Amino acid sequence: MIITKTPFRMSFFGGGTDMESFFREYGGAVLSTTFDKYCYVNVRHLPRFFDWKNELSYSRTERVVHVADIEHPAIRNAMKMLDMHEIRLMYEADLPARSGLGTSSSFAVGMLNAFYALKGKYADKKKLADEAIYLERVLCNETGGWQDQIAAAYGGMNRIEFNKDGTYDVRPIIIHPDRKKQLNDNLLMFFTGFTRFSSEMQKANQAGYDEKIKQLQQMYELVGEAEAVLEDKHIDLDNFGRLLDKTWRLKRQTGGAITTDSIDELYEKGIAAGALGGKLLGAGGGGFLLFYVQPEKKNLVKETMRDLLYVPFRFEDGGTQVIHYTPENFEPLD
Repeated sequence: MIITKTPFRMSFFGGGTDMESFFREYGGAVLSTTFDKYCYVNVRHLPRFFDWKNELSYSRTERVVHVADIEHPAIRNAMKMLDMHEIRLMYEADLPARSGLGTSSSFAVGMLNAFYALKGKYADKKKLADEAIYLERVLCNETGGWQDQIAAAYGGMNRIEFNKDGTYDVRPIIIHPDRKKQLNDNLLMFFTGFTRFSSEMQKANQAGYDEKIKQLQQMYELVGEAEAVLEDKHIDLDNFGRLLDKTWRLKRQTGGAITTDSIDELYEKGIAAGALGGKLLGAGGGGFLLFYVQPEKKNLVKETMRDLLYVPFRFEDGGTQVIHYTPENFEPLD
């Protein structure tokens, strides 16, 4: 039996520039972190006592004989890709799916990590990120960028650079632990209660894409500015919050499905209560609102957002991990 633990991510700056259609022409970068909310994938070989050969439990349960009959596209394609058979897979998570935190990509990374471990093989972080990107973007043909898979595999707070030749580089943010803690303490996250499929949001936001290039380029530039704020102790950390507000207002111009009137109203209420900036996490349309708030204003912002679920969190650095490993003697059927 294998159990993997894979973190979710929050993207601060550069979202949208990780789309291959953009960064292969202009380059791209994101500044993101993983935090202490996880998905867990439990995998073992299914004992041969049942009429079915594969049992998969996520938001529903599938019991099938043939891998090709699996309805969940990521599970079906991953099992085909890695030649997995007779599998029992169970998925659970600390936060809901379709909420703007890269949950589907964290699942893909954690599942691949578990499959490799079940086969007795080690897959490094780059291999897991690359194969999760291939799984979701090519095999499943889902629209979206590359940042989620990389963040889930590597973990930590990073600048992820996307190069025109189709490669990427992961560079950890060099920040003093006290400053990092201060940043964490100044961030408040609230669940809006709305969920959506990221791939659907990305498709909706493709309309008029050429007109959004200017905004995406400005969002790309903000990655460097935000990185400088974090790494230079002489720069006021509150500038990070102000830059969040700037990047959110730019992002709102990059697609009609990015926001809604309700989300705009919630955001402006947070700003009026004292938040210096913030953003909706993910591709848009719902999920989690993140605010940067100075300590003396936190209680007022929480009170203003009292109708939403407040979700405390801490940054994490581990990325995907195998947290339980019990080898199995498995002989495939002829």
